Amino acid sequence: MSQPLSDAALDQLFRTARTYNAFTGEVSDETLHKLYDLLKFGPTEANTTPARIVFVKSEEAKAKLGPALSEGNYKKTMAAPAVAIVGYDMRFFDKLPVLFPHTDAKPWFEHRDEANLAWVAMRSSALQTAYLILAARSLGLDCGPMTGFDNAKVDEAFFAGTPIRSNILVNLGHGDPASIFPRSPRLPFDEACRIA
Repeated sequence: MSQPLSDAALDQLFRTARTYNAFTGEVSDETLHKLYDLLKFGPTEANTTPARIVFVKSEEAKAKLGPALSEGNYKKTMAAPAVAIVGYDMRFFDKLPVLFPHTDAKPWFEHRDEANLAWVAMRSSALQTAYLILAARSLGLDCGPMTGFDNAKVDEAFFAGTPIRSNILVNLGHGDPASIFPRSPRLPFDEACRIA
């Protein structure tokens, strides 16, 4: 039976975790494999798992990514030890015979129009991005997620000729505490929730 996590674990994942704007250190390929091996278990719609991730580490790959970044995100992204480009596969349903083997789920999606497929794929890949952030934090990494980039340029640079479209970028590394702003407020339960 599952047990509640310790306060220290909850702090690391949520309460004291922050979005960083500068990073130090390195992120090994082994750590990126561990990160994926955690995030892949998060639930998605009908186990579609549409996220496709490019981990950008090399100078060559960063040079391809740079022109797509907004001015405010350029320096911090170029300096990050690793950047996860989280995309979504518009043909995610091709994998369903393997990913959802207990029934034939491919027909649920394969004849939908492009806008509907994009909505399904983007929604579940956004969930997977959240799992990536939590997996990274659980492995001792800090994150800087962002959407301030030109999707078309990222798609051309990293996903050309494929059915994959970019969704979210996440800078990864060891966050520099000097790069964070004071924590912004959050809505209290009574303003954001109700129990019906």
